[in-house]
Amino acid sequence: MSPRAGTVTEPGASRRSSADARRADLLDRLRDLFLAEGFAHFTLDDLAARLRCSKSTLYTLAGSKEQLAVRVVGHYFKGATATVERRVRSVDGARDKVGAYLDGAAAALRPASRAFIEDMAANTATRATYEANARAAAGQIRAYLDEGVREGVFRAVHVGLVAEMIGMTITGIQRGDVGERTGLTDAEAFAELSRFLLGGLSRGPGEPT
Repeated sequence: MSPRAGTVTEPGASRRSSADARRADLLDRLRDLFLAEGFAHFTLDDLAARLRCSKSTLYTLAGSKEQLAVRVVGHYFKGATATVERRVRSVDGARDKVGAYLDGAAAALRPASRAFIEDMAANTATRATYEANARAAAGQIRAYLDEGVREGVFRAVHVGLVAEMIGMTITGIQRGDVGERTGLTDAEAFAELSRFLLGGLSRGPGEPT
């Protein structure tokens, strides 16, 4: 509801809004720094110096460096998920949804440095965050596969098995295992997964459903 003309904003509400905006900006800057350089080697003093803020400001986000890493990694995945979902909403049909989802995942991982991926995998708490994200991604793709089989654009495969394989591949990509073994970047690996998946599942003309 829009405030009426002449309404005076409460000073406390204005201060809270300003503080929330500063914290949101700080989270974005930390996300970008972590993506570019990783985070394991930073101390809170290092981060305060790089971001030109006080340690007490960082403590408004989290009570320790590990908690801060978890929050920033969670912030990254939350933003990435929202971006991917916007891509999917812009297309129709199961085939295009799968392609948009995996292309969006590739784009979201493109800014992530190897240092970030390795630090995320080495830290128990942040690893739990990205493994949960990988499971959610596999579940979402399974829903698109089910939709595609019903539409007749995908072969009548065992959707549960295919989704499980996709989930394991996504986890391997995010953990860095796939890149280490193949030499592909994470973004390239997602693009190849998309081509392989859509090529293998697509039903040819006259092929029974």
